[in-house]
Amino acid sequence: MAIVTDAWYPQVNGVVRTLSTTCDILRQWGHDVTVISPEQYRSFPAPTYPEIRLALTAPGSVGRQLARIGPDAVHIATEGPLGFAARRYCVSRKVPFTTAYHTQFPDYLARRTGLPASWFWRYIRWFHRPAQRIMVATESIRQQLREQGLTQLSHWSRGVDLSCFSPDAPRPPEYEGLEGPILLYVGRIAVEKNIEAFLACDYPGTKVVVGDGPARASLEAKFPKARFMGKRSGVELAGFYAGSDIFVFPSRTDTFGLVMIEALACGTPVAAYPVPGPLDIVTDNVGAMSEVLARAIDAARYCDKSACAAAGAAFSWEAATRQFLEGLVALEEEECVSLRTAPAI
Repeated sequence: MAIVTDAWYPQVNGVVRTLSTTCDILRQWGHDVTVISPEQYRSFPAPTYPEIRLALTAPGSVGRQLARIGPDAVHIATEGPLGFAARRYCVSRKVPFTTAYHTQFPDYLARRTGLPASWFWRYIRWFHRPAQRIMVATESIRQQLREQGLTQLSHWSRGVDLSCFSPDAPRPPEYEGLEGPILLYVGRIAVEKNIEAFLACDYPGTKVVVGDGPARASLEAKFPKARFMGKRSGVELAGFYAGSDIFVFPSRTDTFGLVMIEALACGTPVAAYPVPGPLDIVTDNVGAMSEVLARAIDAARYCDKSACAAAGAAFSWEAATRQFLEGLVALEEEECVSLRTAPAI
């Protein structure tokens, strides 16, 4: 199979972790997976978001790659330049493909440009409409896409590496001496993540931010009492989750929020706004939601950590990967021939 994505290493985000983990498991199961990513092309930094590289593709180059690979299924993971080129080739050859809606680009771009989100939804509708199936992680996002006229939806959840993320992860030495409760944010430090709402929240304790991104310098300057720890991963990241009292998820624009289930798996309750993502994951047993973030934090402190860990453990990467496989559309023999032999455009 071929997976085409504009989000790949060295980017660090939920999309890359989802795709890379899915590919690893598929290969362990014996599947032949080829990833077409910006690694294979010259690229340039995305405006206002230099950590993300946009591939510069010559006309027909992605189509020639697909023809050379000759996959039995094509999945287009993102709506960027590579996804656009793969979509164009598949549509021109009448080859079925699947897509996924990982990112709330209309909301992200609206925040960054000041333009209405409805303008960007036009592109999203156009991009995904020819797909045989659109994979989405939650019911809230499915409903949102249905309202946009995109109804060929397939469920693809997310998972947690339970060998890494658990309540037993060692507490980081950076937490020593910090005033409690420790309130943690993990993720990209960017305007669309709404981190300022967390840092400005009037709640006692210490606010800790793990991650990096274009808004880090300005937020560090504006909130000098917050502790910015930079990027962490693996068991070290798990320790930051497990050693915290509350995980705060201030984003209003995520489609899922992989970091929430990682926090839960480490036994840490979640405080969030009542928006898609948290609405699909957070229950009264494992966290709290409120339009007043301080109220959500306060309520989440009463959650039982063992209940949180059990909820996080219910998310399996193996189960999610089976859902991905079930959502793919296998090419018929004549479609495979068309993909492999038609001249690339």
